[in-house]
Amino acid sequence: MATAKLYAASGELKKEIDLQADMFAAEVNQVCMYLAIKAILNNRRQGNSHSKNKSSISGGGQKPWKQKGTGRARSGQNTSAVWVRGNKAHGPKKRDYFEKVNKKVKRLAFRSALSVKAQNNQVLVFEKLAFSAPKTKDFLAVMDKAGLEKRSALFLVSEADQNLAISLANVPWARCARVSDVNTYDLIRANNIVLSQEALGLLTGGAR
Repeated sequence: MATAKLYAASGELKKEIDLQADMFAAEVNQVCMYLAIKAILNNRRQGNSHSKNKSSISGGGQKPWKQKGTGRARSGQNTSAVWVRGNKAHGPKKRDYFEKVNKKVKRLAFRSALSVKAQNNQVLVFEKLAFSAPKTKDFLAVMDKAGLEKRSALFLVSEADQNLAISLANVPWARCARVSDVNTYDLIRANNIVLSQEALGLLTGGAR
């Protein structure tokens, strides 16, 4: 059974709670995580790199000089790749990097990532993360009291945690994501996963 530390809204450690087994104690599938993360990163690529080929360069159409007798290397046109301001030989072309991943693979990869974090005690749950006003100072005070390691923390928020996203916007070691938007790559690259009990309910009660 996977467990996580439960903190009060003030940051005080209260107890350990059991996490849902099918989400946080699933069998870790490295292959599915690799396929899901590779697809996520490739789908973020724009693929707009494009270099001009010989037909796209202005010029050409006339041989710069005769083939023999000049003492210079033979040349067919001034749009050649070996000429200054010529074309780019075998340069990049526009392409689509989109990769499709089956839903079952995505789901298994997501649960594998959560299970890895739970096994390493990197899942922290707060009773509440809803601040009365967006204030970075209050956010840091709670995290200091909880003893959270200030390195690449991912905060999963629900609708009730609206002020949290604004409070941590200027904190370099913290990132924020909605439960409905988080993916396998977000989970794996984070050092700690921090969420409220409401966000945990949305995560485990969703259709993932």
